Amino acid sequence: MRTINLARMKLIALGLLAGAALIYIVASLLEHRHPAWGYVAAFSEAAMVGAIADWFAVVALFRHPMGLPIPHTAIIPNNKDRIGENLATFITSNFLSTPQVLDKLRHFDVAARTADWLADERHAEQVATHLAAAVRYALGALDDERVRHFFRTAVIEELVKLDVATIAGQLLDVLTSDGRHHEVLDALLRRLTRLLDNEALKAQVADVIASEVKYLRYVGLDNVAGRYATTKMVTGLIHLMRDMADDAEHPLRLQFDQAVASVAARLRDDPELRARVDAIRLELLASPALAGYLQGLWSSLVEWMRADLEGPDSTLRARTIAAIRLVGDKLRADTAMQGWINEQLVANAPRWIDRYREDIRRYIIARVGEWNSREMTDELERNIGRDLQFIRVNGTLVGGMVGLVIHAATHAARAL
Repeated sequence: MRTINLARMKLIALGLLAGAALIYIVASLLEHRHPAWGYVAAFSEAAMVGAIADWFAVVALFRHPMGLPIPHTAIIPNNKDRIGENLATFITSNFLSTPQVLDKLRHFDVAARTADWLADERHAEQVATHLAAAVRYALGALDDERVRHFFRTAVIEELVKLDVATIAGQLLDVLTSDGRHHEVLDALLRRLTRLLDNEALKAQVADVIASEVKYLRYVGLDNVAGRYATTKMVTGLIHLMRDMADDAEHPLRLQFDQAVASVAARLRDDPELRARVDAIRLELLASPALAGYLQGLWSSLVEWMRADLEGPDSTLRARTIAAIRLVGDKLRADTAMQGWINEQLVANAPRWIDRYREDIRRYIIARVGEWNSREMTDELERNIGRDLQFIRVNGTLVGGMVGLVIHAATHAARAL
């Protein structure tokens, strides 16, 4: 359609030029009969000049007029690379400058829009569907003996090199530094205290003790002894654990700290313990039973995930949708979190903008440079050539009017 419209406009512009030429011929022949024909001749003559000049200007953009290598013609194909560079600079300077992008980010409110988008059930289903498709593809692609062999070999090679003892010692140091482990120990002691202070558990322990003191059964004291021993033992344990949880300087806590610190130091420095840890690690890695168990576990997990994701009532997909909507709802209700997200985006955006703006600029330059000059010229002409033909039309009419004014002014000047 663009090609047809361009051809039509070219014919109109050419028709005006031909009409001006025909009128000029007729007016020149009849000029001696009446002075008005002189004005017509002046109009048509100037119209031809305007039409030819603007034809030359329009054609010179895309190619050499009449194939003549006139300087400063075929502007677009001869300056393709420079045009690409200027276009890239224009886009990056006027659309991707840091202040412009930051201003857009501030007014866009990314966090609120993201929250609304995620909270929408339809969008959550779309995300979950895409994730499920990606996981299904990954499970199918990775379920290949060559892939499994590669990962098995790579993982085992790395595990063989792994210094488990040193890592374990460093991990214990991190976990116990600044007394971080005491909070976990306190929670564990209080949990055990609540667990032991349970009548059903006490009854089970009493039954076990009663069964072990069978000789008291003959005098009917087995259950009494079991309950008494259980009460004393459990009460003592509860008091002990409560004291440990409440007293940071309790002797057993101090012994626990010393034991943990000793184990961490020995894992780093004791050759004998390190050798034992390495031996256990190598024994586990070489165990066919462990390898078979892990392989079976992985295969079962993959098969379950694949079967679930392929079903219409996928549990994983439903939970993913629920999780996505939950995140959206939580974020939508938490304006403080939205503010933090927006602040982080605005704070970190400048370095990403500066980093990738020049990459975008170079990409545009390279992309334009790869275009075939003739194809690019033809495509540009198809897209803007129709509008450029109006320049020829206007040039014909405006040129004629200017010629008419000049002719009239010349006659007026002579009459003075």
